[in-house]
Amino acid sequence: MTLTGLDVLSTKKDLQKLIQGNVAYLCHSASIDQNFKIGVLILKDFLGERLKKIWGPQHGFVTDVQDNMVETTDFIHPYFKLPVQSLYGETRVPTPEMMEGIETIVVDLQDVGTRVYTYITTLSYVLDQASKLGKRVVVLDRPNPVGGVITEGNILEEEWKSFVGHLPIPMRHGMTMGEVGHFHLKHFDLNCDYHVVKMQDWKREMSWDETKLPWVNPSPNLSTSNSAYSFCGTVLFEGTNFSEGRGTTRALEVIGAPKIDCYEWTDHLNKKCEQWGLTGFILRPLQFYPTFQKHTGENCAGVHIHCTDHKKFESWKLGQLLIQECYHQKYYPFEWNANPYEYQFKNLAIDYINGSSKIREWVEVGGNKEELEALVENGQKEFQELRKACLLY
Repeated sequence: MTLTGLDVLSTKKDLQKLIQGNVAYLCHSASIDQNFKIGVLILKDFLGERLKKIWGPQHGFVTDVQDNMVETTDFIHPYFKLPVQSLYGETRVPTPEMMEGIETIVVDLQDVGTRVYTYITTLSYVLDQASKLGKRVVVLDRPNPVGGVITEGNILEEEWKSFVGHLPIPMRHGMTMGEVGHFHLKHFDLNCDYHVVKMQDWKREMSWDETKLPWVNPSPNLSTSNSAYSFCGTVLFEGTNFSEGRGTTRALEVIGAPKIDCYEWTDHLNKKCEQWGLTGFILRPLQFYPTFQKHTGENCAGVHIHCTDHKKFESWKLGQLLIQECYHQKYYPFEWNANPYEYQFKNLAIDYINGSSKIREWVEVGGNKEELEALVENGQKEFQELRKACLLY
């Protein structure tokens, strides 16, 4: 079994010395050890009164809050008797007041390896503030559940920087949280007292199942490790009026809309995927009734994406193909999401998700695979060189 940074820290007395002074612990429901023990309890065991507060990212400390711009508030935890402060509420950046009296920030978040998954942005904001205020940051590293080898997608363009895109990295970045921290510090040339408690027995090519670690939802709508693989492509649908399966038990593995003939459409999509040479997954036709969010209570139909070979599955490329096919299909009128998205109140959500407007334009004109691949090339060399310097495994 792979041992996470939390598992390693809990048994290594020498590493526990990294956690100096009073501590803030940035964590969520997936911050557990190999036996499902909650990280707060583990830190309290050896920190005692030095554990002063808990910070929660988007979705909250207990990962019970839904998606885009649904904020959480500060409170005193009734069991742990500790203040829980939100980094997705009145502020998304830890304030000097939140850091007052704190010497070390311990970051223990399960990421899913996709640029728009906001925990890496929260880590970046923590590092920015810690650099300014002279605080120590210790990341308890965890596996990238979609592996640490494949990278996919275009590099974020500076003009589309947002809470869902803070670093010039592709959508699927192939780094752990600890490695992303190093990338941030190197890219912005920051001086921070930064440490990573590395995992044991994790290899970059591992699937989540191969780690033998338990899966706990890192956010409310990622219910399986399969959804982490599909997420890199299905998250694009947050920028559309098509459902990405929220309100079902398999959110972000499912896409669809009312009035679609799922069998005919799946046949068509399979032919397109074969033309593009996309493998490592199966598209299964299905019907579903979302219980909340888009198309609540309506009979929707579409496809369920099942990853069958994680070494071959290019989920971002599949997602872009599916977006294009949804845009041009005959069944249900396609629209881009023009509502405010992750604190961006101008422009289309899809452009912030993509980190570029060029890919949306490619969708609209019905561009081919080669044209999409050409859009990806810009900035890749610089990213890969910096990423290589940040890898810990």
